[in-house]
Amino acid sequence: MKRKKIVAGNWKMNLNLEEAIDLVKAVRSKAELNTEVERVFIPSCPFLVPVLENLKGRSDFFVGAQNCSEHDKGACTGEVSASMLQSIGCNYVLVGHSERRAYFSESNTQLVKKIERALEANLKVIFCFGELLQERKSNRHFQTVRTQLEEVLSHFPKDKLQHLVLAYEPVWAIGTGETASPEQAQEMHVFVRTIVAELFSKEAAESMSILYGGSCNAKNAKELFSCKDVDGGLIGGASLIADDFCTIINSFS
Repeated sequence: MKRKKIVAGNWKMNLNLEEAIDLVKAVRSKAELNTEVERVFIPSCPFLVPVLENLKGRSDFFVGAQNCSEHDKGACTGEVSASMLQSIGCNYVLVGHSERRAYFSESNTQLVKKIERALEANLKVIFCFGELLQERKSNRHFQTVRTQLEEVLSHFPKDKLQHLVLAYEPVWAIGTGETASPEQAQEMHVFVRTIVAELFSKEAAESMSILYGGSCNAKNAKELFSCKDVDGGLIGGASLIADDFCTIINSFS
């Protein structure tokens, strides 16, 4: 089974409304984008509806949210549920991003609940995981990733995997200017497939899209995407620049 290639732009807490729409229009207007790559905009929550409206009629673009609540409804001031995101037309939601884990202390138990709510709402999930700098330096990066994957993925049946995309985030390479080498990225992506195969099956592992999410940009994307087990990228800062984002989309060999 041919794995889906995906380039998803996580805008984080950047841009205002006018800038957001200008960015979407600039990317949307590019005539020659790789048609085999699924392109995903992941804007801040206030911009979801305007972005969706600007992509009406464009089935070659998708929109995701940066987070969702572990609850479906109720007294959760400030939270946004997966069913709300689905109701406005979102396709994807990020779960487990390293910044959510670090700044909001999200646990693997919470992440399981968030994925459950997202799947119930028929959203696709980009599940993020990865090691800190000290974990890599102390040679604990494989164990960290194994724990994060096993404690979350083991809660889901095999038939739900088609709705999950994995995103490996070497946390030490996010916003630091550092990037995992292609060899490091490929090594970890192969390891991740090994974990998925152990939990489910080799077939499941080979069909699952795994993205690289550590300072991927217009200059290094082609080399990273040339790795056999890297199926695309979860892009941060470079997704805020239309030309760079388009270059990344077209970086597959």
